[in-house]
Amino acid sequence: MKLEKSFYTRPDVVQVAQDLLGKHLYTQHNGILTGGIIVETEAYSGVGDKACHAHLNRRTKRTEIMYHEGGVAYVYLVYGMYNLFNIITNVEGQADAVLVRAIEPTEGIEEMLLRRNMASPKPNLTAGPGVLSIALGIDRKHYGTPLTGDTIWVEDRGVEVQAEGIAIGPRIGIDYAGEDALLPWRFWLKGNKWVSRKK
Repeated sequence: MKLEKSFYTRPDVVQVAQDLLGKHLYTQHNGILTGGIIVETEAYSGVGDKACHAHLNRRTKRTEIMYHEGGVAYVYLVYGMYNLFNIITNVEGQADAVLVRAIEPTEGIEEMLLRRNMASPKPNLTAGPGVLSIALGIDRKHYGTPLTGDTIWVEDRGVEVQAEGIAIGPRIGIDYAGEDALLPWRFWLKGNKWVSRKK
């Protein structure tokens, strides 16, 4: 069942990031379906989070979509080469987002291998937010894409993820955020080989 907008507009971005674990993320381009199980996420809060692009109500051409109502895609470029896929949450004006860091591929694996120029589905196929976007065909043209449509969406397939199966730790690559870099806002499925970093 495709997640409805009400899933994304809830006020607690940290809870949404946890609840996305075990859900299935899909993309469809030119009739080709690719996707898999979300196994790693990070939460970013527009209010008081120095790691968030919208910290201190920063509004730029890049961050403007973060202020929209939850349930749309925020895609931005890092290192001049990787597009990172984020899910905007909360109500309009709050600028919260969840970075999807890794999926366990289940659909369209052959297509993902072609996009990644790989011969076999090793964990680094979709383990990491940059390579995840390549495998799923997500780039900046999907900035603002509604996640309730037929291009990018998330489904609940009835997988129950128990609290004891979720690992919690600080987010990755945000040392500039000072004490906020230590917030335990990264979540991943324990023991899953598709997680980007297992430490």
